[in-house]
Amino acid sequence: MALRNQKCLHCSQARYCRESFLSLIFFVIGLIATVAIRAVNFLHHYHAWYGKLAWYIGLLGFFLFFLYKFASDSRRSAFLKKSGLAEKIQTGQQLSPDDRRLLQEVFCSLRSRRDTINYFFIFLTSIVALLLGIYTDFVKK
Repeated sequence: MALRNQKCLHCSQARYCRESFLSLIFFVIGLIATVAIRAVNFLHHYHAWYGKLAWYIGLLGFFLFFLYKFASDSRRSAFLKKSGLAEKIQTGQQLSPDDRRLLQEVFCSLRSRRDTINYFFIFLTSIVALLLGIYTDFVKK
């Protein structure tokens, strides 16, 4: 398995672990949903309609994003189950070269930079939303 800049170049799971254009679309949907959900309370202070719009955008965005992530994780889980690799590791069986390649592919698929960025973005926007909420609910009054 070849790696360049922490990404898979050749593996049987490249379809699932590479960061495709489709994954970029869902990544952006997830970021928009994150901002929208965290803006609900703040926007509601200015106009109830803006708060509701942000809530619907966030809810729909999260629905789409997590539907995509669920489908992706389900495919990966089914592939691992079919391979029997977990049982081999659990029972201490000797791993074949194909088993080792499969493990490398799983590790490769877990190295998503977008997931790391997404977690950081969720953390950051949560802090901002919390601070804005405290300001609008307690300080600004």
